[in-house]
Amino acid sequence: MQTIALHTRIAAGHEQDYEREHAVIPSDLDAALRRAGVGSWRIWRDGRDLFHVVEVEDYRAMRRALAEDPANLAWQEHINAFLEVADSYAGDDDGIPLVWALPEQAPTPGGGAA
Repeated sequence: MQTIALHTRIAAGHEQDYEREHAVIPSDLDAALRRAGVGSWRIWRDGRDLFHVVEVEDYRAMRRALAEDPANLAWQEHINAFLEVADSYAGDDDGIPLVWALPEQAPTPGGGAA
């Protein structure tokens, strides 16, 4: 399972529209995301900036699958009206690169800090 971070931006004045539309997503979109290998998709908002964390089997394969999925195409057409930049679903990105993560195991005493 991959954990992918993404950043998008809401178009000015559409913050509440974006949140309203995400209160409940269409059931066919939910099914499409799951078929494409998505285990979890969470979105945080800071002003107009959106930060997504996606847990997915294969991010690029998911993007390719959703690029032609009717449920996703309908959702993208709808939700892109509220975003500053529409997602092309070209499928050639890897999300935001990870810079640092707290190690699963604490360093051994005397091991130094990163």
